[in-house]
Amino acid sequence: MTTSNTAEQKSVIGKKELRSIFLRSLSLEYSWNYERQQNMGYCFAMLPAIKKIYQKKEDQIAAAKRHMEFFNTTPYISTAVFGISTAMEESNARNEDFDTSSINNVKVALMGPLAGIGDSMFWGTLRVIATGIGTSLAMQGSILGPLLFWLIFNVPAFAVRYICLKFGYKFGTSFLNKIEESGMMPKLTFGAAVLGLMVIGAMIPSMITVNIAGAIGSGDAAVKVQEILDGIMPNLVPFAMTLGIYGLLQKKVKVSWILIVLMIVGIVGALLGIF
Repeated sequence: MTTSNTAEQKSVIGKKELRSIFLRSLSLEYSWNYERQQNMGYCFAMLPAIKKIYQKKEDQIAAAKRHMEFFNTTPYISTAVFGISTAMEESNARNEDFDTSSINNVKVALMGPLAGIGDSMFWGTLRVIATGIGTSLAMQGSILGPLLFWLIFNVPAFAVRYICLKFGYKFGTSFLNKIEESGMMPKLTFGAAVLGLMVIGAMIPSMITVNIAGAIGSGDAAVKVQEILDGIMPNLVPFAMTLGIYGLLQKKVKVSWILIVLMIVGIVGALLGIF
């Protein structure tokens, strides 16, 4: 019996668990927050798989904590990541040497590219088509307007959500089996970590905006301070602020205190004309 066949026999996730993950994924954004965004919805959706894969309570708790980390992507294709995470949790349960940090690294690496695909597919294309058809009928007084809008958008959205979940799980299972057999898991873990850090770094300028006011010089020769900083390195201040906040978090400073300090600094800086 090959290693791959053994792994397949040990698979404990069935249609029941996948169906539960699918239904729970509908609440992905119900607990959206500014600190970790979709993390609570992600953890909630993963609980059926976690409880099925791990028998010991401490293992279930550790897995749940893993999925409370930052996560944010287009909800309609987020289930592809759920499926891959489920496959990786199964692999972790089978393999004592499995690096659990790779689970979140893969999540972080995937959420950015999938968000780009999902936003353009659903928000930029499907919603526009559904709105155009629904609005044209509604303006003629037809009840089919809102009904068709709802159907044209939601039927593909729900179908894609379920297909992505099954594909993500099957792809993750077969892919991880091949990686484990080839002994390339350490390289995969390292690569996922690097890609994940790149994605997080790329998110800084799009999610954090800090503009320094004021100028050096006078008249036509005046140069804005912000332009000088951008000349040194674009988005230097947001990057420095991110590193500062990360350092505080590493020192176990409470997030609530960090938010209070940021709010005070922002208000005082605006009043003094710094920002």
